[in-house]
Amino acid sequence: MTRAVKIHETGEADVLSIETVEIGEPGEGEVRLRVEAFGLNRAEVMFRGGYYLEQPQLPSGMGYEGAGVVEAVGPGVTDFAPGDAVAVVPAFSMNAYSMYAESTIVPAYALTARPESLDVVQAAAIWMQYLTAYGALIYYGQLERGDYVLIPAASSSVGLAAIQIANHVGAVPIATTRTSAKVEQLRQAGAEHVIVTESQDLAAEVMRVTGDKGAKLVFDPVGGAGVEALANASAPYGTIYLYGALAGEPTPFPLMTALGKALTVRGYTVLEIFTDAEAFTRGKQFVFDGIASGALLPIVDRVFAFDDIVEAHRYMESNQQFGKIVVKVGD
Repeated sequence: MTRAVKIHETGEADVLSIETVEIGEPGEGEVRLRVEAFGLNRAEVMFRGGYYLEQPQLPSGMGYEGAGVVEAVGPGVTDFAPGDAVAVVPAFSMNAYSMYAESTIVPAYALTARPESLDVVQAAAIWMQYLTAYGALIYYGQLERGDYVLIPAASSSVGLAAIQIANHVGAVPIATTRTSAKVEQLRQAGAEHVIVTESQDLAAEVMRVTGDKGAKLVFDPVGGAGVEALANASAPYGTIYLYGALAGEPTPFPLMTALGKALTVRGYTVLEIFTDAEAFTRGKQFVFDGIASGALLPIVDRVFAFDDIVEAHRYMESNQQFGKIVVKVGD
């Protein structure tokens, strides 16, 4: 028996409950994991609320990524053994597997070795943010030295990962933030330029700092009416990657600007990386190499206790955080 977070209905954070459940033994290609920490993601908030890419099959578990120690392995698992310290990649449906638990079963293909330079909290906070940013910026976007990349809502964990990845390859990250409260933090995190959208004209500022070139890539988790300004800030033949829907409103297609600049505007999720074996392999190696060199280092905003999972979700929805929210399991 173990304790795990469950939802029996969709809704606000208080639908999360901690229950005692039986998890059994791992099956073919699975491992049982003693969870030491897990990261929170906006996708889980959306899943809990019933407006994610997939609807929860109630009652449902929660959680995509984390870190822990292998307790047992199922038939066919040869790459991991009991006692191994691992991290979990969010390469599965939350209707099939979940990480919000003291012990859980996950597929072995979603495990990686835990980077030695990271503690357990940091190790629980790497894969969603870095692989999401890697896919759009590097694997598909082919970001290179000297390119400009525009990163709206840059104080999120994925936004900060995008800043680090851009700097790692010699590109120029332009961060946006709604107010001036996080400007200095974003600069310290590596943003070459920071635009405050409440008080500055986004497109005009991007054109100013790029010498009227515009951004080759835009990496946007917001959507909504602001996409028109992102299109105006884009370079000719640029690409806007829409990977979230924080605006909570319809996203119009900026037709005339897209026609004039030959822009690509496309939806993107990290699931594309997980379903492409080559992309997945290359992405994991890119992240491992970046962590080993020190170019990539997860920024953790706040750590919650397991029993405070409702408060952790409420904090995420407050948008106060700068970086990753992690829940630590046990002492």
